[in-house]
Amino acid sequence: MAGTILRGALAGLSGGLAMLTLMLLLRSVAGVPTTAELLGDRVAALIPYDTFLWLLGAFGGYNSFKQIGIGSALAGQLGLAVVGGIALSVLSRREMAGTDTAPLWGIGRRTVLTVAALTTAAWLVVVVALFPNLDTHYFGLAPGVATIVTIVSLAVLLAVFAAVTVFVFRLLAPAPVSGDEAGVSVVVNPGRRRLFIGGAGAVLAASSGGMLVRLYDRATFSYDGMQYIGPNLEPITPNERFYTVTKNVVDPRVNRALWALEVNGLVDRPQTYDLGRIEAMSSTEQETTLMCISNPIGWGLISNAVWTGVPMRVLLEEAGARDDAVEVVLHGADGYSDTFSFEKAMEPTTLVAYRMNGEELPQRHGFPARIIVPGLYGEKNVKWVTRIEVVDHDAKGFYESQGWGPDFTVPNRSRIDGPSLRDPIRAGAPIALHGMAFAGNRGVRAVEVSTDDQRTWEPAEITYEGTALTWSFWKYDWQPEQAAEYEIAVRMVDGDGMVQTSEERGTAPSGATGYHIVTATVVA
Repeated sequence: MAGTILRGALAGLSGGLAMLTLMLLLRSVAGVPTTAELLGDRVAALIPYDTFLWLLGAFGGYNSFKQIGIGSALAGQLGLAVVGGIALSVLSRREMAGTDTAPLWGIGRRTVLTVAALTTAAWLVVVVALFPNLDTHYFGLAPGVATIVTIVSLAVLLAVFAAVTVFVFRLLAPAPVSGDEAGVSVVVNPGRRRLFIGGAGAVLAASSGGMLVRLYDRATFSYDGMQYIGPNLEPITPNERFYTVTKNVVDPRVNRALWALEVNGLVDRPQTYDLGRIEAMSSTEQETTLMCISNPIGWGLISNAVWTGVPMRVLLEEAGARDDAVEVVLHGADGYSDTFSFEKAMEPTTLVAYRMNGEELPQRHGFPARIIVPGLYGEKNVKWVTRIEVVDHDAKGFYESQGWGPDFTVPNRSRIDGPSLRDPIRAGAPIALHGMAFAGNRGVRAVEVSTDDQRTWEPAEITYEGTALTWSFWKYDWQPEQAAEYEIAVRMVDGDGMVQTSEERGTAPSGATGYHIVTATVVA
């Protein structure tokens, strides 16, 4: 029995490595998502946000969580492959021991049919379970085409697994000294057979390992969570320093020639746009600040850029959006989705943007097109957008499904950026405090600073006013006269006259609020 199990395990592992190698090849050269990525996205959207945040903390942050998740999924896939090979071996052994029927390919005929049936069933289960995510395509195929490509790819992968497992299982069969099988004389050198299997297994392992390294080199770990903070901040953030948050292990690398943007759903004239058609339209240039919903008080997941694009309302009007429209659902090439109201979609400042600070959108920021929706958190500004779907109900996007929200409006925020107050400062020495303030799409009317535990507030000077859609920069000249510890706080007033709240809340589920407060030690 031990030999039966070992034979099946080796056959299953060989089939699993063949499937993994082909899967990684399809991901690397054709943009087809791996089952690990599809499973990760499917499961992540179902995890309540509080559990999700706990997991991030338990695993040491989002990057570690993603690495462990992908690694576990790939290892689990190989584990299931080994189990499948063992099941094949046990079934075949039992059938061959209880029948005189000539085997098929050295395996019981009923076992072969069982393998085919189980492979088909596994394909159907995977397709049904992962269907909401099957429109993912990292090179930017239109969602409908991408779904078909992914379904076919899953069928091919499982077929390869089954074929290689059966083939290796047959090669590992004890070699008869004489006689025939199914009327054909069989003479196999077991040493050569084992050498062939070992060599092929090594090649598959090396190939899959090499492609894993290649994809790891393209992974998002080096820039996911990158902040724009510290000295020498510019009003317009350079593209390479713009904050970045992504759910992906490897971000899309969209091919302009493959990409298309669909506008469909509750519309009378569904439209499909390539980038050339969008670029030929009358464009809007708009400075807009984006901030992540996961940006804690005092952090730098916020940046500002000049975006060039087409108002979304132009595309919706061209498609003939119907009067009963309630929301738009935005779909990205990476399988991400998010929503906002149809009313918001029709505002002239909501853009389908294709340029950033006068340049082509960088890949990590959504090439060839992304959504810019002022006043809402960054997650609503979907990157690598491939579909705008008009719906008549309250739909849920990726993070909304976890329970984030329901309010995604950016609250009034301000921050003290400098100078560094870690070291003691001298009494009587002038200090130029400075920082930023942001109010979504309501603009910044005033910034105030307190240096006495919020008992009094003094106006700060606005050094960069920006627009209603951007942050502002401020400075405040302070000269402490006495040695003591000072609590310095900042708050802002938006364009509607609303003062920033002092109420402290965390980032989940609707974004952080409260004052940014730092402590300065003044010595004589």
